[in-house]
Amino acid sequence: MKTYGMLVIGVGGQGIILASDIIGETAMKAGFDVKKTDTIGMAQRGGSVVSHIRIGEKVWSPLIREGEVDLILAFEKLEAARWVNHLNQSSVVIINNYAQPPLAVNLGHEKYPDDDEVRSYFKNRASRLFFVEGNTEAARAGDSRSLNTYMLGCASRFLPIPVNFWEGTIEQRFPDKLKAINMTAFEAGRKEVE
Repeated sequence: MKTYGMLVIGVGGQGIILASDIIGETAMKAGFDVKKTDTIGMAQRGGSVVSHIRIGEKVWSPLIREGEVDLILAFEKLEAARWVNHLNQSSVVIINNYAQPPLAVNLGHEKYPDDDEVRSYFKNRASRLFFVEGNTEAARAGDSRSLNTYMLGCASRFLPIPVNFWEGTIEQRFPDKLKAINMTAFEAGRKEVE
């Protein structure tokens, strides 16, 4: 099996680190070697958060070079665009249709790109592009904080890990009062990208 590289990206407070931890745990339970590293910057203040995750039979390094990402799972649109150079013609990109403008935009120095501009960044750079309404679907599942498990449901369609491993890890990671909500969000994500 080839080594599979994935970027989980967004802004602080969206559950990026928890989501990438769940991916790593799930992959290990399924028998894969996993390497992961996080860059959190000013995450507590809504800054950029990036997790590199690589899974395979034997993985030597977590960092993914430009042109070698198999999947980008983006919780925020502009953060997705920042990593477009890591894509190749067979990459899959899943973007939560959510905007959290950076300070330069809020101060009026820059303009936040509209949806068409964001989509144009990915034109001819990936095999598949999905825009999903993660925040809305997470709230519909019962709690907007289940965004990360909704996004994991989307990603699970493209990772070589059987669904029962995902479900087992999610069941273990959340307290009883949040298990049903997170399982509902996960299943909604799986259905979104069928």
